[in-house]
Amino acid sequence: MMSTLKNKKADFTATFKSTVNKVKANAKKANDTALKTTEDVVTETINIASEWQKVTDKALKGGIKLLDNQQNIVFNTLEAYKNHFVNGSKRLRKVFS
Repeated sequence: MMSTLKNKKADFTATFKSTVNKVKANAKKANDTALKTTEDVVTETINIASEWQKVTDKALKGGIKLLDNQQNIVFNTLEAYKNHFVNGSKRLRKVFS
């Protein structure tokens, strides 16, 4: 009866060690997968951010050009209005003088 107990204890110890080793191996695989996935996500995020930075740069440059054109239009319109007002006031003076 004693030898049966020793065999069961030895079998349990061997099974336990085997199970612990399998758990360690699976934990290492899971950790490696998590690290790889995280690295892929970070790399892809950096690539996407870089592309959006280029798009934003183009949009800002285009926006500045558009604002410059609008500003020129406003000043040209004000200049034309000023000239029209000055000429109109001269004509009115002639009419009422």
